[in-house]
Amino acid sequence: MAYFEWAQDMVIDNGPIDDDHRLLVDQVNMLHTATSQGRGQEVVAQLLGSIIAETQAHLRREEQMMERTQFPDLERHKQGHARFVEELRQLQQKHQAGSITVAAQLSTLLRDWLSLHIRRGDKELQRFMQQQQRQQRNSGGK
Repeated sequence: MAYFEWAQDMVIDNGPIDDDHRLLVDQVNMLHTATSQGRGQEVVAQLLGSIIAETQAHLRREEQMMERTQFPDLERHKQGHARFVEELRQLQQKHQAGSITVAAQLSTLLRDWLSLHIRRGDKELQRFMQQQQRQQRNSGGK
């Protein structure tokens, strides 16, 4: 069983947002597996930079989607995104300083953040977009 399982309640758009989330879930599982096999230090060095870059790209895509749809809570989401990226960077700095606990901390941080990010924050966006679609259908697409 994987450390962090993708679940149906995490589906947001059946498209690029879900693809990003699945990639991050795969990376969390890869890191956790390596850590449980005693290879966490080795793998975290390889993964951390790409996790940060992919997370930033993902968050930019989400924010662009929020801007396009005029999502009313965009600023709060941006602030949460910025805090999360800062947490990742702090872990990167700890790793560069020689900390041996970063792999386990990163696994836990990513698993917990992704679960909450998707199941709460992104679900808000999904509900908003679905409401917009219903309103467009009800108004005849005008």
